[in-house]
Amino acid sequence: MESVKRLLLCILTIFLCLPASAQQTDINRYTLFTGFDYLISPARNLTERGLEGDFGVTLKPWLGVGGDFSAMGDDVISGAGTINGSETVYAPILENIPPIYGGPINPSSVHVPFRSSTYVFAVGPQFYIRKWDKVTFLIRPGFGGMHEVADISLPAPLAGLFGALGVPLPSSHQTDTQWFIGTGGGFDINLTRPVGWRFATDWVNTHLFSNLLVPRQNYWRFSTGPTFRFGHLK
Repeated sequence: MESVKRLLLCILTIFLCLPASAQQTDINRYTLFTGFDYLISPARNLTERGLEGDFGVTLKPWLGVGGDFSAMGDDVISGAGTINGSETVYAPILENIPPIYGGPINPSSVHVPFRSSTYVFAVGPQFYIRKWDKVTFLIRPGFGGMHEVADISLPAPLAGLFGALGVPLPSSHQTDTQWFIGTGGGFDINLTRPVGWRFATDWVNTHLFSNLLVPRQNYWRFSTGPTFRFGHLK
């Protein structure tokens, strides 16, 4: 959560330091963003780092459309998390283990580590606030999909217990794809007319690995990097 605090502090600083300058009038039609991504999913203690690309077309000074693609996790830079037993379909089994096999186990005491990679693609409108020359704010609801690949390291004692109980073991290699509707926003610091630097945050709620995980998951994605603009809005 330190990254969240730093981002909020940065946004507050921008607001406090905004110059009393004129509204933007010379606007580019196309915007290309490339940057660094940081994704978290608190329910699974998941953190992933990766890269993002975003392309937008400005239709009106206040409205554009765009799409982005992100690749994060072990296949790109790094990605890992922990599954809590209380949030899995195996929780009732752990709570009702017969005394002959050691008796019940508190699902919350079971933590299964995993490595993962996540790929996100989304499209949607982008709404701009251009009241200051040096900063452009944006809001971007979006529709897209999330694909995740995870390799689970099930502890040997737990695997042996499930085998003795006749419970099918979960696959150590899991993949899933789900659609979502998300929302996000951020701001561009306009270094020059064709070049800026973006800070953005996106939120998604979906249900990956429903065969294993009971609750839906919240995902927060933080991104930063340069923006390149070209063309003229007529």
